[in-house]
Amino acid sequence: MKAQGSGGHRPGGGGGAGTMVRLGRLLRLLTLLKLPCCLLELLLSEAARGQEMYAPHSIRLEGDITLGGLFPVHAKGPPGVPCGDIKKENGIHRLEAMLYALDQINSDPELLPNVTLGARILDTCSRDTYALEQSLTFVQALIQKDTSDVRCTNGEPPVFVKPEKVVGVIGASGSSVSIMVANILRLFQIPQISYASTAPELSDDRRYDFFSRVVPPDSFQAQAMVDIVKALGWNYVSTLASEGNYGEKGVESFMQISREAGGLCIAQSLKIPQDRKDKTIDFDKIIKQLLETPNARAIVIFANDEDIKQILAAAKRADQVGHFLWVGSDTWGSKVSPLLQQEDVAEGAITILPKRATIEGFDAYFTSRTLENNRRNVWFAEYWEENFNCKLTISGSKKEDTDRKCTGQERIGKDSHYEQEGKVQFVIDAVYAMAHALHHMNKDLCADYPGVCPEMEHAGGKKLLKYIRSVNFNGSAGTPVMFNKNGDAPGRYDIFQYHTTNTSTPGYRLVGQWTDDLQLNLYIQTTTLTISMNLSASVALGMLYMPKVYIIIFHPELNVQKRKRSFKAVVTAATMSSRLSHKPSDRPNGEAKTELCENVDPNNCIPPVRKSVQKSVTWYTLPPTV
Repeated sequence: MKAQGSGGHRPGGGGGAGTMVRLGRLLRLLTLLKLPCCLLELLLSEAARGQEMYAPHSIRLEGDITLGGLFPVHAKGPPGVPCGDIKKENGIHRLEAMLYALDQINSDPELLPNVTLGARILDTCSRDTYALEQSLTFVQALIQKDTSDVRCTNGEPPVFVKPEKVVGVIGASGSSVSIMVANILRLFQIPQISYASTAPELSDDRRYDFFSRVVPPDSFQAQAMVDIVKALGWNYVSTLASEGNYGEKGVESFMQISREAGGLCIAQSLKIPQDRKDKTIDFDKIIKQLLETPNARAIVIFANDEDIKQILAAAKRADQVGHFLWVGSDTWGSKVSPLLQQEDVAEGAITILPKRATIEGFDAYFTSRTLENNRRNVWFAEYWEENFNCKLTISGSKKEDTDRKCTGQERIGKDSHYEQEGKVQFVIDAVYAMAHALHHMNKDLCADYPGVCPEMEHAGGKKLLKYIRSVNFNGSAGTPVMFNKNGDAPGRYDIFQYHTTNTSTPGYRLVGQWTDDLQLNLYIQTTTLTISMNLSASVALGMLYMPKVYIIIFHPELNVQKRKRSFKAVVTAATMSSRLSHKPSDRPNGEAKTELCENVDPNNCIPPVRKSVQKSVTWYTLPPTV
């Protein structure tokens, strides 16, 4: 049983924004003080009664069981306005992925037979306080119970429309949003599965006990990035983070792991402020700061799309094309949009992304969406205008920068560029994880009852959470979907390098993977070079020289520590293949560690070259392709 989405206006007014900001701050305070839940329940019930008055815009699909959905359909608005421009990929693609997954599940006779999944999907506007406001919708059915003391002016009891009960929530996207929402949902024991939130803080099962995610936490990603930096032989880097949980916690994890591993110096650790008046000046200032440590050319960056775009643009304005060596987190991944018109600045960037695959079924589904067959998505008309740069002849059109009229005959992928957004797979997996948990719960509690039995209806979120944490199935990409005791997914990453030169097909190239340890699959060309250096053991050093990676491998004649030995590298073939596995235990002489560069001369972090001894070595050139 399906229903069309409810109508409404694009969120933009600030009617409840101020209230929600104050409510968000009070929620944090109450959570920290651990005051009785009844106090917060009273506060939330008052806010929830008015929530529908100023935030009616949502998607409603009827069903036997209702799932909540939180997606950043719009970007943040300017000061005083909660919502800004529509987000075509991060918002609409991900939202449609949930609708697609629900369609697939509801048409599957083997998964949840005799049960239809419905949904209530809301827009977070990429803002934690606004998401808090929206999330009150999910708890209304649980907090509006006792109305015995409520009377109308004529003395009669009021008639309340009972809101649908939301058993679990898919979302949110940003970590700061998920953290805010998780603080409410846990109080009412509503399980939550995120498809994109990766902040390490969310791994704390004592504070976020009802939170799970189908993406690995940034602590895994940070370890992978440390392994990449060390494998390339860099020992002096700077870090750059977007202000907020994702960026700051990601960099914090990277620095902590690098301290524990040793041999890696942090030159500068800079933060990109979110509340800024002049974007250009702020980013130009950041580039200027990074140039104050010119030897630290490698920049490890945990930042959102817009910040990545702005920092690359600032580097280009500063005429620093080719100077910085970027190592980007999963928010950069394999995205093209942050690099448009500044591809040359990103040349050679190494990025990381949770291992994923393109879901062909979703491509077929999404490219077939039209204004006529997708009325259930209340934001689709706005997406249509933005995607095709045209204006619909309907009231409430938001497209003001063009006079071109939409015909309605435009087609996604034919009349506009289309590329599946990177988190689509994880949205689908999150919905399926919830469905598999409900399926097993239904089998156990309603064995002889078709559909949802009373016992399951009143089972509660704590029981559902146990089923969620126990799921183990092959996801949409064929990889296992499961959770550890903290609700985290396993760490599986692909490693990419971006190239525009010396290649017939510019773009990202898969150069390795990380699953607990680093593996780089590289095609190697060799030439011979003579350099002066003094070594005491078997050493492998690497450096990235745009646009190619160079690996220098030395082979001592005798592998004895603390003794100077001459050596000679021999070229055995013009080309060869190599697999580098970054495991300290594999190194014959153990792992050498250097001191961290804290308030010391950065040159001290570079292994010293004392007495020059002529050595013959082989210089391996790694092209960008696998």
